[in-house]
Amino acid sequence: MGQLKKELCTPEEFGGLVSSGAKRLADAENDSLSMESRFDLAYNAAHALALAALRHAGYRSGNRYVVFQALAHSLGIEAATWRVLAKAHEKRNFAEYEGVLDVDDRLLADLLAAARSVLLAVRKLPALKNK
Repeated sequence: MGQLKKELCTPEEFGGLVSSGAKRLADAENDSLSMESRFDLAYNAAHALALAALRHAGYRSGNRYVVFQALAHSLGIEAATWRVLAKAHEKRNFAEYEGVLDVDDRLLADLLAAARSVLLAVRKLPALKNK
């Protein structure tokens, strides 16, 4: 109920979110980093990119989970992809609030693939104009 607020996005905000997401995703691909670091980078990359898509659509949400759920509408992302992001969100919250990060190779690979899909879709969005 009332999870999204209508709010215009500037080209600078959108560009900053996409740039941040792309850089974090590139860093998450570095297999010399620990799995925990890669997961954190990939999760935050996916969130920045999903938020960029939501902002591009003219909305804002204070709920990180809703940003992932909205991908079906903001980018036409299939449910299987945003469900991976939702699972990563649950793992991230458990780590953040309980101190336990339970990540395996499969979840990390799925998260990286989901984040790549979101990045590709975000890069296809039309340019925003200053209002």
